[in-house]
Amino acid sequence: MSENLLSSIDDVEAVARLKQARDRIAAELAKIIVGQSAIVDRLLIALLSRGHSLLIGVPGLAKTLLVNSLARVLDLKFSRIQFTPDLMPSDITGTEIIEEDVSTGKKHFRFIHGPIFGQIILADEINRTPPKTQAALLQAMQEHEVTAAGQTFTLEEPFFVLATQNPIEQEGTYPLPEAQLDRFMFDLHIDYPTVEEENEIVRTTTADLQPDLEVVLTAADIIELQSLARRVPVSDHVVSYAVQLARRTRPVEETTPDYVKRWVTWGAGPRASQYLIIGAKTRAILDGRPTPEIEDVRAIAEPVLRHRMVTSFSAAAEGVSSLEIVRRLLEEEDIGVKATA
Repeated sequence: MSENLLSSIDDVEAVARLKQARDRIAAELAKIIVGQSAIVDRLLIALLSRGHSLLIGVPGLAKTLLVNSLARVLDLKFSRIQFTPDLMPSDITGTEIIEEDVSTGKKHFRFIHGPIFGQIILADEINRTPPKTQAALLQAMQEHEVTAAGQTFTLEEPFFVLATQNPIEQEGTYPLPEAQLDRFMFDLHIDYPTVEEENEIVRTTTADLQPDLEVVLTAADIIELQSLARRVPVSDHVVSYAVQLARRTRPVEETTPDYVKRWVTWGAGPRASQYLIIGAKTRAILDGRPTPEIEDVRAIAEPVLRHRMVTSFSAAAEGVSSLEIVRRLLEEEDIGVKATA
């Protein structure tokens, strides 16, 4: 697929070819990454949905390797930013330097692009830098633009931010504010590998093997596929289900269950409903289907909603997490009944 994927074929055939491309991407990544197929699928969903992802996991689970390998398979420019307490906003966006013209002796300013000027950005341990520096990502993530040195620069498409957080060692960290958390489409948690997977990891990483990764999709392909995902038709009852699900996380709604009113201070906003639908559309075409179903919404509900809910003191006292609330909401069959009414 070195040429533009959708240049001479209709959308239906493009969906079929995307399914083949997804299988090839999984096969290429499997040369280096053992397991984590669900995480890979959700990263692809976020990328093709023009979203960003928050990746949470303890050290040593190959988060950086996964993102770097994905960039290689998709032939995208990879940029890694290590967030530290002394990191400044200009370390992300770029800075001006003074240059002297040798022939005339005149000096002028020249803007040097920072690491944000990539296509797949790995913001490593984003919660270890102060809010001022965290905020440097906000405009880039939302508008795909960077304003620096009095100028506005448009970032190269596709643009995908994947930020990692370490769930342990929270001393000296700066929790992301709700406004920034809402910029992330998914909140993904990486678990420890199984015994079989860890045996395979140790076997392959301690041998002198350096597998070559082949490019499956290009930047032009991905841009076209992002547009394709937006063109996918969706039934009204699927939209209604997604909206009802998001609204039930808000304690101020009449249809909200009593346990949500007790455990949730602030629920998910309209952006959650939007991400539920665009994510469901993308999941469907990655699976080779022309339109999403309610099950596609349910499959991505946890990573879409879990970080958009602010739990109350009652939830903390009872040991209830936002993930448990989302799972309980998904168990309620009457959401689907009301959505189709």
